[in-house]
Amino acid sequence: MQKLTGLISAPHTPFDQHGQVNLAVIDQIAALLIKQGVEGVYICGTTGEGLNCSVAERKAVAERWVTAAKGKLSITVHTGALSIVDTLELTKHANSLDVFATSVIAPCFFKPGSVDDLVTYCAAVAAAAPNKGFYYYHSGMSGVMFDMEQFLIKADGVIPNLAGIKFNHGDLYEFQRCTRVCGGKFDIPFGVDEFLPGGLAVGAIGAVGSTYNYAAPLYLDIIAAFNKGDQVTVVALMDKVIGIIRPLVEYGGVAAGKAAMLLHGIDVGDPRLPIRSLSVKEKADVVAKMKSAGFMSHIKND
Repeated sequence: MQKLTGLISAPHTPFDQHGQVNLAVIDQIAALLIKQGVEGVYICGTTGEGLNCSVAERKAVAERWVTAAKGKLSITVHTGALSIVDTLELTKHANSLDVFATSVIAPCFFKPGSVDDLVTYCAAVAAAAPNKGFYYYHSGMSGVMFDMEQFLIKADGVIPNLAGIKFNHGDLYEFQRCTRVCGGKFDIPFGVDEFLPGGLAVGAIGAVGSTYNYAAPLYLDIIAAFNKGDQVTVVALMDKVIGIIRPLVEYGGVAAGKAAMLLHGIDVGDPRLPIRSLSVKEKADVVAKMKSAGFMSHIKND
C-alpha cells in the first residue's frame, strides 16, 4: 500500500463572516499548498474543525477539495464523528470520491474501552470505504490513549484496508514501535510539527501538520538540511519553528492558525464555538509574531 511522503497539510475549513462554510476559499488554500510544495491534505480533522461541522457541510468540503486539488494533492478525509451513524455516512461518501484514504479519531464522549474495542470500531468504519486506505488518528484530544503498537498488531488482518496511523503524539518510542510492526508495512505519518526533526531521526517519511498550511517551505528546508546531515542548519531553522509555535500556544492553535493564513492574503474566517474567536487586535498580534519568526523568507514568490 502506498505511503504518505513529504508534507501533508491539515487545512482549515474556511468560514465566512456569518460562520457558514466558504467553499470558494478552499480553491485559494489548495493553490497555495500546491505552490509551496505540499504533497497532500488531511481534511476535516482537528485543524479543519470537522467535528464542528455538519455531515452535509463535511461532504461539501470533501467534494470541493477534490475539485480544488486538481489531482496535485493526495486527499485523506477525516470522517470521525461522535455518532457512528454520521461516521459511516461520511466514510461511505468519501469512498465515492477520488481521494487517497479515510481516517477517524476515536469518539471522545462514549469512548472505546480497550484496544479490542477500538479495533472493532475502526473495522466497522474502514469497511464503509473498502476502496480506500484507512488511517487511525492517534491524538490525545480524543482522550483515548491505548498503545498503538498493540492496536496495529490486533488490527492487522482484521482491517484489510488498514494503511496505518496518523501519529499525533510526541512519544517517539511508541512511534518507532509502530513503524516496525509486521515488518514495517504500516504507514505512520508523524503529526507533531515542532518535533519534526525528532520524527525524521527515527524514520518518519511523511508528516501531517497545521503549520504546513502557511510555512511549508521552512519545513521543506529543514528536511533538506536533515537529509544532508546539516544539523547546525536544522537547529537554526527550528528557531523559526519555535517562533511559529509560540503564538499558537498563546492564542490557541486553531484560532491563531486561521489568523496566520492572512500572511498569504487568505481569509479563512473565525473558528466555530466553543473555540474562542480572536479580536482584530489579537489577530494582528498573531500576524506580527508570525512575521517576526522569519519563515516568510523561505517562501519563493515566483
